[in-house]
Amino acid sequence: MLRTPITLITGPLGSGKTTLLRHILAARPATIAIVMNEFGEIAIDTKVIEGKDVRIAELGGGCVCCSLLGEFETAVTEIMEKVVPEIIVVETTGLAEPEALVFNIQEALPQCRLDGVVSVIDADMLVRFPELGHTTRLQIEGADILLLNKIDLVDAKQIEPLETKLREINSTAAIVREKKIVPPEHEHQSEFESFTFSSDRTFFRDGFEGFADALPANVIRAKGFIRFRDGAQLFNFVAGRWELEPFEADRTELVFIGKNIAAEKSEILCALDKCQVNNDEA
Repeated sequence: MLRTPITLITGPLGSGKTTLLRHILAARPATIAIVMNEFGEIAIDTKVIEGKDVRIAELGGGCVCCSLLGEFETAVTEIMEKVVPEIIVVETTGLAEPEALVFNIQEALPQCRLDGVVSVIDADMLVRFPELGHTTRLQIEGADILLLNKIDLVDAKQIEPLETKLREINSTAAIVREKKIVPPEHEHQSEFESFTFSSDRTFFRDGFEGFADALPANVIRAKGFIRFRDGAQLFNFVAGRWELEPFEADRTELVFIGKNIAAEKSEILCALDKCQVNNDEA
């Protein structure tokens, strides 16, 4: 059974987590369940369904906002039974430490998989109040992606020192700069590039696993289907962490997303080619 991906969005109070959620809902054509402690601003004036462990508000387009009434694991199970979302996005409170939720997803929710932890960091606040609290530090340490928000409010010369400070706390997370999150109909210049790969040939599992381990640091996201000799697998890669799980597919289809990865494309494709089974080995 294909597991439902869960993305955690964390960060201090006022860093921009709810704004990011709105952008995800507006830009992502999928059935999304947003999970938060309280509805807040995102689900005002909507139809609310009362459940046992969760309160569900319909947002339109099949998407829902879910407010927890019971334990996290039982609430997620109820959401999956009632809504059957393609994606679950969990917004933690500004005081939450993500490590416990990560553990719960990995250990207590076998029908789900952790897709990544995004920590939203307010650049302006970090400049004005440079001393990090215990919880904020843990939110930075536990992230796969650090979204440096509100950089238009700080001097351009202050951004590099901020990123250096974040890297000292978390050296493996991808750092993404974001001036402001705007609706998709507005022009928004992205610093990300992407490319795709497809093949009808099969791949050596060991070779591909080594390839995934060696992907360059500027590849932030990769996903798709990979065909091995013992069957196809769904490949999910987020900021250095990756996993495979069984999936029905008749060919290999992969997409790579990252910062300035066009320069890495030929090297990545060459490494992929070395993982393919030759016709005389098939």
